[in-house]
Amino acid sequence: MAYADDAHPQESDRKAPPLDACGIACAADLIGDRWSLLIIREALYGVTRFDAMQADLNIPRTVLSGRLKKLCDGGVLKKRPYQEPGQRTRHQYVLTSKGVDLALAMLALMQWGVKQMPQGAPAAQIVERKTGAACRIGLVSEEGAPVSIGETQFRMAS
Repeated sequence: MAYADDAHPQESDRKAPPLDACGIACAADLIGDRWSLLIIREALYGVTRFDAMQADLNIPRTVLSGRLKKLCDGGVLKKRPYQEPGQRTRHQYVLTSKGVDLALAMLALMQWGVKQMPQGAPAAQIVERKTGAACRIGLVSEEGAPVSIGETQFRMAS
């Protein structure tokens, strides 16, 4: 891991994985722009209709259309038809299981943004359904024990 202090090996001792084998690079290729992240945020909040997304985000319609196509092609969202009485058939954009798997990453980004760039009270937070207690994203071992970032390292696949 990269750290702000000097308690890590020299940079020359490190080698990053190839971009085509890196999960971060692959994710960035699909969702690594502001609009795509905000569209996924909308879907996580339950906003799935084109017009509602466009209004919430104040995004140009052509940009929204292009990002929705890319996210659908990438398997993050899927189009589901709906029809209001007396109206033509339209589509809503719902998260696939691949999209739902992004929830923890999105919540981690939200948690980081609230902590590092506070603009007053957060607009939303994640709470436990039963108790209402605030939740936060963190690292845990396979056994479920909390692990600090300083106790981790990247291990390259062999």
